[in-house]
Amino acid sequence: MKKVFLGVDVGSVSTNFVALDENSKVLVKRYLRTKGQPIQAIQTGLRDVKDELGEEVEVQGVGSTGSARTLAGVILGADAVKNEITAHAVAASQQVPDVKTVLEIGGQDSKIIILREGVVVDFAMNTVCAAGTGSFLDHQSERLGVPIENFGDKALQSDSPVRIAGRCSVFAESDMIHKQQMGHETEDIIRGLSEALVRNYLNNVGKGKEILEPLVFQGGVAANNGIKAAFEQELGMDITVPENFNVMGAIGSAILARDAVRDGKKTNFRGFEASDLQYEASSFECSSCPNMCEIVNIKSEGELLARWGGRCEKWEVLEKNVI
Repeated sequence: MKKVFLGVDVGSVSTNFVALDENSKVLVKRYLRTKGQPIQAIQTGLRDVKDELGEEVEVQGVGSTGSARTLAGVILGADAVKNEITAHAVAASQQVPDVKTVLEIGGQDSKIIILREGVVVDFAMNTVCAAGTGSFLDHQSERLGVPIENFGDKALQSDSPVRIAGRCSVFAESDMIHKQQMGHETEDIIRGLSEALVRNYLNNVGKGKEILEPLVFQGGVAANNGIKAAFEQELGMDITVPENFNVMGAIGSAILARDAVRDGKKTNFRGFEASDLQYEASSFECSSCPNMCEIVNIKSEGELLARWGGRCEKWEVLEKNVI
């Protein structure tokens, strides 16, 4: 019987699953588009993992992270529900044990994590400016007519990158169009965009942070070797991109799940059957105090599974049949 630990990272752009063995080796990984439907993405990912693992498998623990980590935790029965900073730091430390700085850029946000002797001592996130994220690059790749998969290689072909304003996605796009109209080569514009994104990241997310080697670059944008090269040029340091760079949050959550069920503790995993159940999400506004919190309900087959969203514990329900 194969014993595994599952990890899921549910974000606004992607939903990532991994299955680790007892030695933290990745047995299965899935990178799915969330497409605004996190419940369906979670269920699809769970089915895919089950199909690839086969029948002879025993899930020892489950962890969830990402912006929809609470939702994922309810659906799956997670043993560890942790924020992205913790999950990414744990995964990076497992891949590069002496890592001191983690650069992470995803589809909708970016973050920097500072570690010293395996402990997170500082971090910062950027969830406001799109100019430093993967969605910005996706949009510009469409405008330039270059597939995002080829963006990094195109950037590395540039001999004279153009300077593009990168402080704001609106200004960056208008500046890029201006450079196109001036007749600059596409690869020079792409290299300029890459350098602008890196400057934006370091001036906002990395501002005031002590960036030391070893550095690990992870998240979906780490696939872009043009961005990696721009970071190395700007920082004057070598950067490591892990083999499973795009599912590091899920790997971290699986490791955290393994830690949560140590000493023979039984997992809360609801089973692979959770992929076939019908879930209903709804919300209401609590008017008991001036905070006017939005309370989220998750039901399955008429049963209330969980409620969350309040600043107090009035509406918190984390066990079935407790209303």
